[in-house]
Amino acid sequence: MEMSFRWYGDSDPISLDYIRQIPGMKGIVSAIYDVPVGEVWPVEKIQALVDKITKKGLVLSVIESVPVHEHIKLGLPTRERYIENYQQTIRNLASCGIQTICYNFMPVFDWTRSSLEHPLPDGSTCLSYEKAIVEKMDPLQGELSLPGWDESYQKEDLEILFDHYRSVDEEQLWENLAYFIKKIIPVAEEEDVKMAIHPDDPPWSIFGLPRIITNKENLTRFLNIVDSDHNGLCFCTGSLGASPTNDLPEMIRYFGEKQRIHFMHARNIKRTGDQDFHESAHMSAYGSIDMYEIMKALSDVDFKGPIRPDHGRMIWGETGKPGYGLYDRALGAVYLGGLWEAVQKTKALDSKISTYMEA
Repeated sequence: MEMSFRWYGDSDPISLDYIRQIPGMKGIVSAIYDVPVGEVWPVEKIQALVDKITKKGLVLSVIESVPVHEHIKLGLPTRERYIENYQQTIRNLASCGIQTICYNFMPVFDWTRSSLEHPLPDGSTCLSYEKAIVEKMDPLQGELSLPGWDESYQKEDLEILFDHYRSVDEEQLWENLAYFIKKIIPVAEEEDVKMAIHPDDPPWSIFGLPRIITNKENLTRFLNIVDSDHNGLCFCTGSLGASPTNDLPEMIRYFGEKQRIHFMHARNIKRTGDQDFHESAHMSAYGSIDMYEIMKALSDVDFKGPIRPDHGRMIWGETGKPGYGLYDRALGAVYLGGLWEAVQKTKALDSKISTYMEA
């Protein structure tokens, strides 16, 4: 397993110098942020990013994300151009040594929350989702802007997109996803790049838009579209864990044994009601997800890929990009590393005892 950390490039208030000081930190998860969605990422920009990270003694482990243009998700005739561009971006990333690409297929909006500064009893703040508040929100009025969203959309653009999506239900979205996957996975195979789709966050429909990467059944359906080792998952415990029906350790073992988990997001959330939750400290005691069981399941399937501590709280007076402060994510990385060491040593000890008993 390789511990990694999300970095938003030169505009990120958290420097690579700080990230490299986190014990056990090896990889960086980043992207090219100044290329319009749908356009080809230039090799020069990719290589410059790789070089900048390498000079700090780290490696660019994962590109997160190469955004999928809305015309692809909608299945419009113009999707062909954007798919060709996506294929070329995969080739360009591979030429610079990138082996894992994360992406998502969420219509219009990436991860969605109702509050960016939900207060916790200890004085820290976090991201939260309350169903009643979200149902009253009107994204066309620009009521909320989140770090994961494409901020290039103007009100008029959103109105056009929403109008297009009125004719796209879940099955149509599945068809559009299948069309896309069948076009890009052959390129990923040629370039030996692992594609990792991120689950929908939260894993249910929002604002009347369909969402389909939500549970074990749908993840299985997705992987069966193209049964290839290069067609895999970014398994996000926070996204999938928002639904109590998702048995995360069982899902990790199921997909991990098939070698289809290419990237891990470790995030804890506290479920507080029907489609209500807030994000929490990574430790199991603070949320609804047992992180020990998550790490044990990863060990059971011999997971060797990159993992990153996902969204953190804002603690110790830190300000910055909501969910992406330094301190709480650094604590999360060390906590996860400690769990991993304990699980691995217990596994090794159990193996020795088993060998002794058989002798």
